[in-house]
Amino acid sequence: MFQKIKIPLFTIFAVLFIDQFIKIYIKLNYPLGEVANLGNWCILHFTENPGMAFGYEFGGNYGKLILSVFRILACIGGVFYIRHIVKNKEHIGFIFSVSLILAGAVGNILDSVFYGVLFGESDEFNVAKFLPVNGGYAGVLHGRVVDMFYFPIINGHFPSWFPIWGGEEFQFFRPIFNFADFAISLGVGIILAFQKRFTKKNIPVVQTIIPQPNPNDTNITSN
Repeated sequence: MFQKIKIPLFTIFAVLFIDQFIKIYIKLNYPLGEVANLGNWCILHFTENPGMAFGYEFGGNYGKLILSVFRILACIGGVFYIRHIVKNKEHIGFIFSVSLILAGAVGNILDSVFYGVLFGESDEFNVAKFLPVNGGYAGVLHGRVVDMFYFPIINGHFPSWFPIWGGEEFQFFRPIFNFADFAISLGVGIILAFQKRFTKKNIPVVQTIIPQPNPNDTNITSN
């Protein structure tokens, strides 16, 4: 069991370290906008997401507060769930995948909880300061999640006959995301890909013992 406990601990700490290092480096060194262009399909683009993963938003300030609290409660539940599956000796790959999902969720929670207090405002012309004199750009639980990975691999237009979006611009992959989002997606993808292997249980072999007659049994007669 000790070996399996090390898997979620190492996974969570590794993901959090990589995720927060990238976010803090981007936040303290670049204004909002394009950071680096490694080709038409691989771009580092610094943006801040006030809502959900992959740049989606959720219901203004109150929605942001509800989302932050929900994330915290979900992560607490995730900790207990990992403890449960480790105790039940689930497949190592499943434990690793759930740990990736939990680590990614915690990584984005740290942004929401602390970044508004720890950092100044970022915009297209100014780089944020750490612990600014005038205070951070938002209160606790109202921080914005830092995103930077942008992969517009395919650009084009829907054909004119295509329903609803005919003739409109098409881009894959449009959302800008971070390493925490990647960890969540990777964990979910591994679970979906290896679901049968993870849920397969070792069925114990049951030996059927046929009772042998007792020669001293008075109910047995011999010819």
